[in-house]
Amino acid sequence: MRDRRALAIPALLLASALCVATVEYRGHHTGSDYYRFLVWNLFLAWIPLVLALVVYDGARRGWSASTLATVGLGWLLFLPNAPYIVTDLKWLGHYDSGTHWFDPVLIGAAAAIGLVLGFLSLYLVQSVVIRRLGRLAGWTLAFGALAASGVGVYLGRFQRWNSWDVFTEPTRVVGQLARAALDPLAHGRPLGWSILFALAWCTGYALFYAAFGAKLRGPDEH
Repeated sequence: MRDRRALAIPALLLASALCVATVEYRGHHTGSDYYRFLVWNLFLAWIPLVLALVVYDGARRGWSASTLATVGLGWLLFLPNAPYIVTDLKWLGHYDSGTHWFDPVLIGAAAAIGLVLGFLSLYLVQSVVIRRLGRLAGWTLAFGALAASGVGVYLGRFQRWNSWDVFTEPTRVVGQLARAALDPLAHGRPLGWSILFALAWCTGYALFYAAFGAKLRGPDEH
């Protein structure tokens, strides 16, 4: 896993840097910073991978379950930021800059990087759970996190919440989620979008997992 990480992390850093450079080039070419939000969204997409690496390396160092769970909750909270970039495709055509061929490639590349960052972070956390609690627990964690990300993407895109709102406005967040849970039929649109996003992420992760070997190595394995 360390050898794979030594290749994956620099490759993702390079891809992210190229994407940021492309955003800057577009801004210079068009005189508009319309897509500058992609830089911020890419930064947020890196947070779950960084936290997953902390969990993975912490497990190798023998951290307690409570410490790993605390960092893991932070990872879960920021995980929706990785697939969220896919929804930035909605901005295509909102700004007539004469770059109609360029913009889909730019946003598509950023979205692809975000998905890989999210899936790789899940891969790492899942490996820790499998090692400590077994394969069933690992896959339960994986699909539960992906389902939660589906809800998180909806809340971020349509309700305009941020991951840190859980800390800055916890009463508002809990209240809105409680109302939706108590009366789901009155919240059909958010429920439908959340399910759609969750199914998309689960399918994407299943393909990612199948493509990259399907055998997870725990943090204590070589």
